[in-house]
Formats: sequence, C-alpha cells, structure tokens
Amino acid sequence: MVLGLDTCLSACSVAVLDGPRVLAHASEVMARGHQERLAPMARAVMAEAGLDFADLRRVAATVGPGSFTGLRVGVAFAKGLAAALDVPAVGVGALEALAAEAEGLSAAVIDARRDQVYLQVFDDGAALMAPDVLPLGTASARLAELTTGRPLSLIGSGAPLLAQARPDARVLTPEGCDARQVARLAAARTPAPLRPLYLRAPDARLPG
Repeated sequence: MVLGLDTCLSACSVAVLDGPRVLAHASEVMARGHQERLAPMARAVMAEAGLDFADLRRVAATVGPGSFTGLRVGVAFAKGLAAALDVPAVGVGALEALAAEAEGLSAAVIDARRDQVYLQVFDDGAALMAPDVLPLGTASARLAELTTGRPLSLIGSGAPLLAQARPDARVLTPEGCDARQVARLAAARTPAPLRPLYLRAPDARLPG
C-alpha cells in the first residue's frame, strides 16, 4: 500500500495504490492553500479506499522542482506521516512524475519564470539528462539535441514555451503531477532520504 502526494505545482493530488491497483484518488487545482487541503484530502482518500493509515507500507511525495512553499508542504507531511507509521518516505521528482504521463520519448517542462524552464527528458521512463533549470534558448537547443527525429510528448506548464522547438510534438499541460504516478514510481524504488530538489535559489528577497 503506497500513499502518493503532490503539492509541487498548481494542484494538490493524493492517491493510494495497492500494487498497480488504484484504490482511491483525488486532485484539486490550487495556486496556494496546499497546506490546508493536503491532510483532509489524504484522510478522505484513505477513507474512500477503506483503509487506515496503519495499512500503508510507504508514503511518497514529489520533491520538486516547483513551488518552494508547495513542495515543502508535501515533503514535511510525507516525512511526518512516515515517521509516525514507521514506514519509508520516498521522494519522486516532479519532472519524472510528469513524464510518466506519456510513453516513449517525453520531455517534462515546468515554467520557472524569468524566461527559464525546468527541463528533463526521458525515454520510456529512463532519464536522458539530469533535471536542470535553463534559459528558454538553451532549453530549446537541448531539446532538439536529445529528441530530433523521434515522436515526442511535451508535458507540463512550460511545454508551450518549447513547442516551437518541436512543433510536431504532442503538448500536455496538466496543472500538477498525478499522485497515482507518484505512488507507482515510489513503489518501484529503494527508499532514500527524502529531500527537496531545489534547482535555483528562491525569488524572495530580504526587505531593504
């Protein structure tokens, strides 16, 4: 039994899986407010699945890149719940979770603002590059280098920003990662320390 969580982007998503079988899933689009909604959503999903939290064998959360506040909400909740249940907490990259929505060659692209994107390219789930934050021009060149000549899916809020580099690509723009994919990916990996993935410094500045 794996509980998957995503709060990195513009949605809050929770799912519980028993092996490959989805027992319950919920998702709400929200730019902020993940902290208030995550715990009630998790309780509702577990109740819909007919499970107690004690039935879980691991808890998984997206670790970024994404909203600094949002990803910390998911990571903190997953760590706390896993510690209380004495089960592993597993991190899944947001770009990896987005790319899992498509088969074959896929590029997960998140709008990082300031004419930058977070980018990672996958081929049937195998990463062809490390997650990175790149200027749009550099990202377009990297995309062409890794994907030219093959069918491609562009997935994420930044996908339209790179569509000119691959006008033949299928473009998908989900509001967030699907917690069902998060749980599925987490179930297949060896647990490691759960840490946020920050690819750039926060935009916040001290006053004065």
